[in-house]
Amino acid sequence: MRCILRQISITLIAATAVPSGYADTLPKQPNILHIHADDHRADGLHALGNSILQTPNLDWLVEHGMTFNHCYTMGSMIGAVCTPSRTMMLTGRSWLRIPKAPGASPMASNPQTFLPRVMQAAGYQTWHMGKAGNGFPAGLREFQTSIIDDASGPTPQNDRAHCSERLADRTIDFLKSRNANSARKPFYIYLAPPVPHDPRSAEPRFHQLYNAAKITLPAAFMPVHPFDNGEMTVRDEKLAPWPRTEADTKQQIADYDSCVTGLDYHVGRIFEQLKASGEWDNTIIVFTGDNGLSLGEHGLFGKQNLYEFGGMHVPCVIAGPGISKGKSDALIYLMDLFPTLTDLAGTKAPDGVEGKSIVPILTGKSTKLRNTLYTAYRNCQRAVRDDRWKLIRYPLINKVQLFDLASDPHEMHDLAEMSEHAAQVVTLTQSLEKAMTSYGDHAPLTTPNPKPANWTPPTEKKLKTQKP
Repeated sequence: MRCILRQISITLIAATAVPSGYADTLPKQPNILHIHADDHRADGLHALGNSILQTPNLDWLVEHGMTFNHCYTMGSMIGAVCTPSRTMMLTGRSWLRIPKAPGASPMASNPQTFLPRVMQAAGYQTWHMGKAGNGFPAGLREFQTSIIDDASGPTPQNDRAHCSERLADRTIDFLKSRNANSARKPFYIYLAPPVPHDPRSAEPRFHQLYNAAKITLPAAFMPVHPFDNGEMTVRDEKLAPWPRTEADTKQQIADYDSCVTGLDYHVGRIFEQLKASGEWDNTIIVFTGDNGLSLGEHGLFGKQNLYEFGGMHVPCVIAGPGISKGKSDALIYLMDLFPTLTDLAGTKAPDGVEGKSIVPILTGKSTKLRNTLYTAYRNCQRAVRDDRWKLIRYPLINKVQLFDLASDPHEMHDLAEMSEHAAQVVTLTQSLEKAMTSYGDHAPLTTPNPKPANWTPPTEKKLKTQKP
């Protein structure tokens, strides 16, 4: 593997000292670089548990910073989970209170309350590049500079295989442009690469690293999901044949990994420029994904589900000066980044922000943020978890699942029907109801006329008659 990395000249950043243990102070108004990948799984780095992935640069953040094992986007009312996810992150509001959502307040759409405007008011130079479609365009417009690159068009400049390269090139140019300014402000850079979202096209040198035949199938791989979860034929699920095949699944994973390695390589170039510009030692780096993605787990291929290796569980790694080193099992949401970044910037989050700052965890002063965490998808799925247990409800078919995540992290053994766990189901259901009430979620958890739970994959003819 080391030989392969040398052949493609992967940029592996040199070890730079980062405070470890329990840091007492943070630098005043550090630079902030936030890399927010598209459809990035919670295990989507070598250092996060994927032994085949080659991600030396982002692995460095894991090794020298704080990794949050349990970070989630709260929920989605549409199949494009990234839209409410990115909106929650840039507004700090929960999924049913973001701009234009049913429970939104009149102030929710005020641009002055969006993260880029708050950071600018705090004295930061704000800069964005990357995904705009399904990415809260109203918020992106509030960056002082916003460069859109969705890599979705037919022209050479929108060539998807090189989108990570373009992202790095423009970011490096921005960092170089700051060198001539002796009175430069701290920066807040928000990079939103459109990968590893499909279509999964990377530079050939990265595709060559992954042989589909040697890919290991996920532990929870299934040919077909065992029941109707309420969203079985959404766009993402149509990207693989029914029943799911080993060959197709392995190829999709290989292509996914190629895009991740390509992104990592070009992120390494940005890291090198930060060092060359003299800004590395004063920059806090955040790496996250907007939502997760199933790649064959439970017979699914989308992010429209609430499994741990599914739609809402995302990676979150933060490293830099003053940040403690290690791993945290705190239950956090992406919307918690809003007050976290404003805390780092030395300013106050606006009224209406529901996220909670994780700075006390980053500095070793606390280990916990909340006791339970709830997630939701449309009107067909609700879930709640604590430090050990996870309950998922499917209201349209009156079905419940219970998993012991401590012994069953891949959610392969449903305990809901076992009498010895009946009390746990009741307790978690009460926690779920409480969470739903607190976030303005009034969807019923049961229905008097449930749909059949059994599900049969549609034929190709039926798929052609459905709307995309």
